[in-house]
Amino acid sequence: MLLVDLDPQGNASTGLGIGRAMRETSSYMLFTNSHVPLSAPLTTAVPLLSIIPADIRLVGAEPELAAVTRREFRLRRALAPWRVSRRFRTIIIDCPPSLGVLTLNALVAADAVLVPLQCEFYALEGMAGLVQTIEAVRRGLNARLHILGILLTMFDGRNSTANLVARDVRDFFGEWVYDTVIPRNVRVSEAPSHGQPVLTYDFRSAGAQAYVRLAKEFLDRQKKNRTAPLEPVSP
Repeated sequence: MLLVDLDPQGNASTGLGIGRAMRETSSYMLFTNSHVPLSAPLTTAVPLLSIIPADIRLVGAEPELAAVTRREFRLRRALAPWRVSRRFRTIIIDCPPSLGVLTLNALVAADAVLVPLQCEFYALEGMAGLVQTIEAVRRGLNARLHILGILLTMFDGRNSTANLVARDVRDFFGEWVYDTVIPRNVRVSEAPSHGQPVLTYDFRSAGAQAYVRLAKEFLDRQKKNRTAPLEPVSP
């Protein structure tokens, strides 16, 4: 499995123990170099997981690509050798929390999208726009793109706003919302500072067990083939 970190903050890279000094070959090259070597991905401490880490140079990718023809296809072309070689059965792209050129490239390159939604008001407010963007990309740039589902994250059952957001999302999006909810959890917050995912940092913690349930639900949903594209909506 290959993880491509497209977030300039590089949180996914940090969380897997990839220090800044190890990121000479980064996902920035996927936008500037059409011949990124197949040896570029770095191995991680997680078995069978490799990563193309992110670095701060990604901040400059958007203005650099502004005048480039078909700039939204850069990532798709760069990842094509890995898809053709079948070196990795699955490629996961971790996107930045914005709908800029990096995220657009990810949507054009991907087959499917899993949308994490923080249980906060502002996150809910932007959800309809994201779904409409995904649908627009599917219709105009990437016909195979579809939404796998919506995952509620950073949930605190003691918070009335979190409960309201979770209820509204489930009422509006129905079966597209995963049953599994990722709670606010101290161990999840601590794990990145140790360069580990929470599953290896503290497997027994509530946060880690939530991700275990998420993995099972994800696989179960794939078996049931509940992956038809969502239509544009606006709450």
